[in-house]
Amino acid sequence: MNPAENYILDKPEPFRGILLHLQSVIERTIPDVDLKFKYRIPFYYINETPFCYLNQSKNYIDLGFWKGAHLTLHQEHVITAGRTVIRSLRYTSLEAINNSVLIDLLKEAYSVKDEKFYK
Repeated sequence: MNPAENYILDKPEPFRGILLHLQSVIERTIPDVDLKFKYRIPFYYINETPFCYLNQSKNYIDLGFWKGAHLTLHQEHVITAGRTVIRSLRYTSLEAINNSVLIDLLKEAYSVKDEKFYK
């Protein structure tokens, strides 16, 4: 098992369940992602370029989009506070995950993967 998978499996519930669900949805929606362990968290890459990351922080899981400044869909669900580029979805429970919103944002993030980091 690689360190990114260990990170996910070593988390207590409900965080482990959230992370496993997000991992499954990400890998089914964006098939060419590569899960790595960077900056001490699971990071998905596409062609050696960061795509998104998973991070447990305090009492939530953050799904951060590397080129988040380019995202336009579902802004009411996106966390932007204190950030100039990276945007995220934040979850405190498995039930809080809206798969439609998640998949829409993953697809949009994929569509802007070749954009510059800053908008």
